[in-house]
Amino acid sequence: MDTLTSMKVFATVVDAGSFAAASERLDLSRAMVSKHMAHLESHLGTRLLNRTTRRLSLTESGSAYFERCQHILKDLDEAELAATELTSVPRGTLRLTAPLVFGVQHIAPLIADYLAIHPEAKLDFTLDDRNIDLVNEGYDLAIRIGNLAETGLIARKFAKDSLVVCASPDYFKRHGVPKVPQDLAKHVCLGYSYEDSANEWQFSGSDGEHRVSVNGNVRANNGDLLRVAALGGAGITMQPRFIVGADLRTGKLQAVLTQYQSRELGIYAVYPSRRFLSAKVRSFIDFLVERFGPNPGWGA
Repeated sequence: MDTLTSMKVFATVVDAGSFAAASERLDLSRAMVSKHMAHLESHLGTRLLNRTTRRLSLTESGSAYFERCQHILKDLDEAELAATELTSVPRGTLRLTAPLVFGVQHIAPLIADYLAIHPEAKLDFTLDDRNIDLVNEGYDLAIRIGNLAETGLIARKFAKDSLVVCASPDYFKRHGVPKVPQDLAKHVCLGYSYEDSANEWQFSGSDGEHRVSVNGNVRANNGDLLRVAALGGAGITMQPRFIVGADLRTGKLQAVLTQYQSRELGIYAVYPSRRFLSAKVRSFIDFLVERFGPNPGWGA
């Protein structure tokens, strides 16, 4: 038998004053109450109660044990309440990681709104374009973009984006505008280091699939660096609209090959386990889904 359960039965017997009253309060049979008491006394190697046909009384050992039981069970109730509240009310520190540009441009502006809704929550951000090991490094949540590796983690898609090929008008004035994907092989293309196919850009169009080997003299593990390099005329970049959308709207960057489609980028909230998901994780994911939606308007 479970000693902790037997302890709770003992405390209820003493508080109720009889096995019958404890049986009714706990919704257990009198025989089961007696078994729990026998188990506890056997486990402790001492008698806790003096039993007569008319009344119960605590032995000296029983009195000392009952006093300790009250403190232990009270602490246990408080611990269970605290744990339950953490799954119902967002509080405590949420450790999360996100890609640098996406975190700065699109998550940071939402922080104040989230904390206004959930004032007892705290956010501890790490911005990094690499895929951090959530379990081993102690993170609650990650925002990841693109194809997800099979890691056993749970992922919820909260937005989507697409890649766009672009460069500055000055670059196109000096080097010409590519008309078909194969033309990119003759241009300076800026490569993203964390992309598996950094040197091979892929497209689909009415004439089928295209894979183009590209070359350039700049590679970086950060999309914003490549964006700034493209703004300066260093070459052509292939970036998500959430990075270059504002520059496309103002004309600082010019999109090309728009008649071709690049692969869609899913944007996901990734976390270690669906079971007993804490309120702080659940609330932040729900907040992202609400704020971004299926059409965030990166390229509006």
